[in-house]
Amino acid sequence: MAQVPQTFFDALAVRSWCGHALRALGRAREEIDAINVYPVADGDTGTNLYLTLESAAAAVEAVFSGYEAGAGQDAAPSPAEALHAMAHGALIGARGNSGTILAQLLRGMAQVLTAGAGQDGTGGPGATAHIDGPELRLALRHAADSARRAVAHPVEGTVLSVASAAAEAAGDVEGGCGAVARAAYAGAVTALAATPGQLAVLERAGVVDAGGRGLVAVLAALVETFTGEAPGAAVPVRGAYARVAPGTDMERPAAPASGPGAAGAEDAGCRGGAEPGGPGYEVIYLLEADDAAVDRLRDRLDGLGDSLVVVGGDGLWNVHVHVDDAGAAVEAGIEAGRPYRIRITHFGRGDVHTRGGVLPPRERAQRAVVAVVPGEGLAGLYTEAGATTVLARPGEPPASGELVEAVRRAHAREVVLLPNDAELRHTAAAAAEEARAEGVRVALIPTRSAVQGIAALAVHEPERRFDEDVVQMTSAAGATRYAEVTVAERQSWTMAGICQAGDVLGLIEGDVAVIGSDVTATAEAVLDRMLQAGGELVTIVLGDDAPPEAADRLEARVRESYLAVDTVVYRGGRQGALLLVGVE
Repeated sequence: MAQVPQTFFDALAVRSWCGHALRALGRAREEIDAINVYPVADGDTGTNLYLTLESAAAAVEAVFSGYEAGAGQDAAPSPAEALHAMAHGALIGARGNSGTILAQLLRGMAQVLTAGAGQDGTGGPGATAHIDGPELRLALRHAADSARRAVAHPVEGTVLSVASAAAEAAGDVEGGCGAVARAAYAGAVTALAATPGQLAVLERAGVVDAGGRGLVAVLAALVETFTGEAPGAAVPVRGAYARVAPGTDMERPAAPASGPGAAGAEDAGCRGGAEPGGPGYEVIYLLEADDAAVDRLRDRLDGLGDSLVVVGGDGLWNVHVHVDDAGAAVEAGIEAGRPYRIRITHFGRGDVHTRGGVLPPRERAQRAVVAVVPGEGLAGLYTEAGATTVLARPGEPPASGELVEAVRRAHAREVVLLPNDAELRHTAAAAAEEARAEGVRVALIPTRSAVQGIAALAVHEPERRFDEDVVQMTSAAGATRYAEVTVAERQSWTMAGICQAGDVLGLIEGDVAVIGSDVTATAEAVLDRMLQAGGELVTIVLGDDAPPEAADRLEARVRESYLAVDTVVYRGGRQGALLLVGVE
């Protein structure tokens, strides 16, 4: 059914575009994964593009939800707010080469479109009243140029070529957003068909560029946003064209032929390691640093490896590189600023670098635990206990696609999923359903705090029957009362009275129970309230910003006042809350 088209590039158009693009990439994900041949054989371009777009869409939805909660269903953010959310969400959620470049394309578009709307979205000095065709043409051009600048060594026949062709085609069109989007899409399709002639590895495998194919899907969603109909153009996949009817899947290609560079590989627009002897690790991290430090980092990383892409700005960057020395790449980030959400992936012995063929399938484990954790310290603790972890930074909850990807990484027939946050219950449920559709048996235990997850993991026994294991883990989690100590960001009404910005809050089971001025004293008051109902074990997880003396004082409090209660203390790192407390 035809969708109601948007006239101008307002906040609703941003929301609609993200939704259409996410669905399009979801339909095409497996197909895009299957045609990856450059630069590294890890077969996840479609997945990385989907996860990146999912993060962007979730950020836009969060902005809309905030307005709807405060001012009703008819309230909406400004175009600038929606565009900023889209760009930021893509930046912090970017995965792989392709996702990182897509994040820069979206950021480049947002920079121009935001300027067209005025920083408040209502039109500023020199700004137009509406974001229309002329602004969209400029945005596509700036996006293509900024993405090319973000890549250390641009290569033609990749997503960069497709983005440039889309911008050039759109630049010749007069009219509104719909006409410009159609022209950009048509130019991208033509450029995509030409990619095998530009890049030998594509020609040998008989496929088009995977990242470029993903961008075509995103541009098709842009057409649908402004015309109400998905384009039914012929999109090249392999040697022939696949006709794409509106709202349907593309014809799925066969797997690329085996041989050097012909296995599925993550695509990008940069010089990479498709040939034997390439780097062994992919390193990705977010980085807080100034522009000068990032310039030095680019030079340093360029000397360490290849496939270097650095995107972002305004103090926050996403860094992607392929190297042999992953530690050196991380150390370079530490010298430049503060790296976090660090992901290191080993391409594997016998991959395309060393064999040039398809990897044999890895045997599935019988059972695994996948857990969301709020800090690096807890991530290490959970990993040591055998869990596959998803790191949730403060204010950056993981999307369902990240949880699904973690289930895939766990590579098990049975998976126990621990969201460890009440706000993630719907996200985790959606991820569980998607994993079940892929043939994985998934049990979701509704843990509301990382300390409940610790309790569940402590009784996990992979040798037990699955149902029995899930029952025991659920029982242990449910028997653990949880609390946290944090700092109020603004004045607010709570169950314990009115708090002011900067007050220390003690939350028990999600509700504010104590308002204080001292972190340790507030934590002691929280502990006393929790232990009034009894308990045998107290678990304390200290965040980086907790006072150094807090652990000793709390342990002493328990030891002196509750003789039969044991205490265990963990370091959680940058976990958002100053302290997490569990009582079993």
